[in-house]
Amino acid sequence: MQLRKMTLMIAALGLALTACNGGREDLSCESDATCLENEICHPQAKVCVQTCTSGDDCPESAGKCEAITSGSTTQICKCTTDQLCQRDTSVTDASTLSCDKTFSVCKSTGTTPTPVACTGSSQSNCAYGQFCNNGTCAAAKVADATCENFSHQNLPNWSTSSNGPVIYSVTGTGYQVGSSYCKSTAPDAFLVRVRAYRTDNWPATRAGLSGFFYVTTGADEFDVVNDGLLVPNTGYNPNGKDAEFNIYLCRPSDSKTIQVGFYFTGGNPVCENINR
Repeated sequence: MQLRKMTLMIAALGLALTACNGGREDLSCESDATCLENEICHPQAKVCVQTCTSGDDCPESAGKCEAITSGSTTQICKCTTDQLCQRDTSVTDASTLSCDKTFSVCKSTGTTPTPVACTGSSQSNCAYGQFCNNGTCAAAKVADATCENFSHQNLPNWSTSSNGPVIYSVTGTGYQVGSSYCKSTAPDAFLVRVRAYRTDNWPATRAGLSGFFYVTTGADEFDVVNDGLLVPNTGYNPNGKDAEFNIYLCRPSDSKTIQVGFYFTGGNPVCENINR
C-alpha cells in the first residue's frame, strides 16, 4: 500500500485530526510510491504532482495541464503564482506553499509565516499581492482556468513580480430593471463594485485609465473604460493608491445571477459570482 494512502486511511479512523479537514501531509516525495492515486513524483522538483489530460482535471491551486518536461507525453497540473498554491487547503503541515517557477509546481517553503496585522483595507502595510482583510494581511483572489470567463487561452499570466494593479474585492451592489444604461435587447443591469490598488497613484480622472478589462463567461473581453461600462459620473473613485470602480453589466430581463471576470494589465485575474 502506498505510504500516503496508508496515512489517509489511519486519519480516517480518527487517529489523526487532520483528516477531519481533508488534510494531508507534506507534498515532498522520493518516488511515485509515496504519492496519492493520480499523482506522480516529479523527477526534478521531488514533490507529488497530479497527472491530467486537460485543465479540467486540475485543482484551483494548479490550473494548467502541460507536459511534465519538454517532449514528454506525461502531463501534470502546473501552477503559475504563489497565490494559487496558497489556496491548496489540503496540505496541513507547518508550512506554506509557493510556486516553484522552474518547474511550475507547488512546493512547501518549510515555514509558516506569522500573520501580519494591518488596518483598514486595500494594501495597507501588506505585501504586494495581499490586502488587509479584517485586520490581517491575506492573499488577493486569483482566478484560474477552471473559471469559464478565463479559458486556458486567455487566462492572464500574473505573478507578484509584475506589480500591476491588484483587485482585492468584487461585489454586487444592486440590480436595475429597465436600466437607463442598457438597450431593449438586454434591458436590466447588474451593478458591480470592483476595488483595486496599485503601487503608484491612480490617475485623477477616468480619462487617464487604461488596461482594465471585463471578461464574460464566453471569454469575450471588453475594455471597461473605452467600452463605457463605468457608471456615468460616479463610476470611478480614486484615492491615492486605492480606487473603487462602479460598473454596470446589461443582462436579459429578470436575470438572477451573473459570473464576472475582471483584470488589469499586469494584475491578478478575478472571477466572481454575483447574485441578484
